[in-house]
Amino acid sequence: MKTKSLLIACLLIPTLTFAAKKPESIKSFTVGSAKTGTALMLKFEKGKQHNHPLFAVWLADMNGTFIETLYVSESIGKGVFPRVDRKKGAWLAGSIQRPAALPYWAHQRNILNEFGTYNPTLAHPELDGNTGATPQSSFILTMKSSKELIGNYIVFVELNQSWDWNEFWYNDRFPGNKEYRTSSQPALVYSILIDTRLSQAYTLKPIGLSSYDGSDGHLNPDLSTLTTALKIARSITLEVR
Repeated sequence: MKTKSLLIACLLIPTLTFAAKKPESIKSFTVGSAKTGTALMLKFEKGKQHNHPLFAVWLADMNGTFIETLYVSESIGKGVFPRVDRKKGAWLAGSIQRPAALPYWAHQRNILNEFGTYNPTLAHPELDGNTGATPQSSFILTMKSSKELIGNYIVFVELNQSWDWNEFWYNDRFPGNKEYRTSSQPALVYSILIDTRLSQAYTLKPIGLSSYDGSDGHLNPDLSTLTTALKIARSITLEVR
């Protein structure tokens, strides 16, 4: 009798089911239209603090001298952001300069605009083939250099995410500096030395943080003040194709 009662009780206990976690969808896209250039495949795996960051990827020689932009988020490359003017109860796109967004890339690019800053503008945008919508999650980006690459180069990635304040980079750290308030923790720069004669994967490492307000092109190697900014990316790897 006890055995029968126990069996009935067990049958009445609800069965718990766990849905299998869906694998993350990784989008792939290509920038650069040169037919004779070298293909570089960048794989970005988002981290725990990823939340719509802006990106720039560029190529430099062994001395770190800028050669060309391989990719930049469209809002920076065109100088037009999707949420600038609030009219009739809705946010509208508009032209605006954000010097603190990706300042190391902008100063390395070294093209002065009509406003006296180094970001592209609506009147003087980055090349169409080098820009694209900012990916919302992990992605694979195939980039094409303008010419064939032979030998050693440095690939840089700069990323920045607004509103990621922390105990060091807090809202009123620089009162009245409106450019700082659009950046929060400064942009983070990664780099890797590659040899285009070898077919292998490279892992980019963080090497410094950019100007907090975009007023200069200096790179600060001290990463100790960064927190969530270091977790925007889980990993960034590159392959020469």
